[in-house]
Amino acid sequence: MSGVRVWTRELMGTVFSVHVVGDASGGPEQRAAEDLAAARFFDEVSGIERIFSTFRDDSEVSRIRRGELDFASADPRVGTVAAACDEAETATAGRFSAHWRGGFDPTGYVKGWSVDIAGAGHLEPLLREPGIRALGVNAGGDVRVWSRPEMPWTWRVGVADPARRGSIVATIELTSGAVATSGTAERGGHIIEPASGRPAGGARSATVVGADLATADVWATAAVVAGAEDLSWIRGAPVASGLIVSSDGGVRRFANGVELCIVPAA
Repeated sequence: MSGVRVWTRELMGTVFSVHVVGDASGGPEQRAAEDLAAARFFDEVSGIERIFSTFRDDSEVSRIRRGELDFASADPRVGTVAAACDEAETATAGRFSAHWRGGFDPTGYVKGWSVDIAGAGHLEPLLREPGIRALGVNAGGDVRVWSRPEMPWTWRVGVADPARRGSIVATIELTSGAVATSGTAERGGHIIEPASGRPAGGARSATVVGADLATADVWATAAVVAGAEDLSWIRGAPVASGLIVSSDGGVRRFANGVELCIVPAA
């Protein structure tokens, strides 16, 4: 019989939670390994936040934005993220950008990337423990999960209805991968169209399923910027599936670069 253990910590302006699905009869050594892995995961994400936060005056990104530090002198991870953001900007035809405010701001990339990096380093190795079946991280509603190939665990991720608090518009099932949602329901018009500098208003929310959370996060943001009327980007996007909720509440679903259906607003 399987049991689930959960650890939580406030990071990057939201709540992160680590979930471990294991044999409920796992002994003290297994539980100690789980505790240590969760603690090290949180510590690494916290360290990444200290480097990349735009809300901390002493972060390396803030110092770069003020002209006090250059990329060559910064932590090597800054250059790695900057290069990834530039690649994402090209891939999304400018719908995602880390430079939309006139300076380097990788906020839309770093949260998902930090989960991927810290998860691979500290959580994923737990799957080698015989009593552990699956792992998951919820980072403020964005989800990254892993499962053992020989005994996959099916995770069910609810997609929030942006028009009705507490309701969902879909449920996504996956064994390993990531689900990211961007939109205006929780934080208003915080997603900016890089080309115009104005809040994106063509979709209430977009949810994307990808192999990793950094990719899913980027393309969920790009989907909101593109709006519900423009699905031209899905043909070349490195994502498995997703859905977009339009400003009138209609839903468009897609998978593997093809639109599957349109559900009109009620």
